Amino acid sequence: MMRVNGRDIATLENADYIIPVGTYPVSVTFSPRFKRMLPLVVQVPGRSGIRIHRGTKPEHSKGCILVSAAKEQELTAKWLALQASNEPIKITIDNEN
Repeated sequence: MMRVNGRDIATLENADYIIPVGTYPVSVTFSPRFKRMLPLVVQVPGRSGIRIHRGTKPEHSKGCILVSAAKEQELTAKWLALQASNEPIKITIDNEN
């Protein structure tokens, strides 16, 4: 489970790569792997390259946070706008999956 601006968002994560509970900054950058702009979760202890992207099966992820296709599009657009205005973007992970 991920919380953005006080709103819970359903997520899928591979149990072998669960992100520790906490609040983390997010930036939106181009993903060479997915060939599109995607949110990138940063400052996770001992981890890097954690993207928020669409997906339906946790076992298909090697550490990223999976959301629905519509949610990926919504978050990316919203966060790109915030990033352009230099607003900080943060998410809270509470691991209630």
